[in-house]
Amino acid sequence: MENKLTRNLYKIPYLLWILVFVIVPIALIVYYSFFDIEGHFSLDNYRKFFTPVYLQMTVSSFWYAFLITAISLIIAYPTALLLTKTKHKQLWLLLIIVPSWINLLLKAYAFIGIFGTYGAANSFLKIIGIGQQQILFTDFSFVFVSVYIFIPFMILPIFNSLNELNPTLIDAANDLGASKWTTFRRVIFPLTIDGVKSGCQVTFIPALSLFMLTRLIAGNRVITLGTSIEQHFLVTQDWGMGSTIAVFLIIIMVLIMVLTNTRKRGV
Repeated sequence: MENKLTRNLYKIPYLLWILVFVIVPIALIVYYSFFDIEGHFSLDNYRKFFTPVYLQMTVSSFWYAFLITAISLIIAYPTALLLTKTKHKQLWLLLIIVPSWINLLLKAYAFIGIFGTYGAANSFLKIIGIGQQQILFTDFSFVFVSVYIFIPFMILPIFNSLNELNPTLIDAANDLGASKWTTFRRVIFPLTIDGVKSGCQVTFIPALSLFMLTRLIAGNRVITLGTSIEQHFLVTQDWGMGSTIAVFLIIIMVLIMVLTNTRKRGV
């Protein structure tokens, strides 16, 4: 009885944190979504969201988030697999993770310098004879920088899954005559799918609501749901519409979390 009471007391700070920083903000967002720009109770915001403008914005957000996640996965999985086979794998993993500690704004400005008219990328293109190109403020620069930022978060869970993989299972597949591709397809990948799901989750969800990079790197050529929320809250002051978009974004994120659920079920 005493132990149970102690455990309940330990839960109080956690529950207060969830209440103040999760439930209350979401409740406020839902509340504001039912008011128009003049502060009148209305359902117009929800009707407006299903107009072609916002639906196209939603599709665009999904497309870029999918592209960033897919490219990150294609690069991250072989990288994580290679890391597990290196001698100082923890050191190499640390070197990959360290850039994620740097402030996002600083990294964005660094790439502005690299991709700018007189930046390192254009200097290299001149050297190899291609000539100066417009790299900054393009879809390419936006996707490239986004992948660079998110790829450590994709590598880490995949690396952990690969590192925990029982090597005797691979040896058994080899003894049974399986090729390297068959071993990967039938043994390694299925057993590390939870790491892939976790990596896709922590990449896709934030990529869906990007707004800083769309301004600094894409030059507002890429408009996502995150960009629209920022516009409504900071520019047009239409908190109701911004909250409505945020409500749908939260619903989408919850659905993604359910679909990529990696909880292990009991046998």
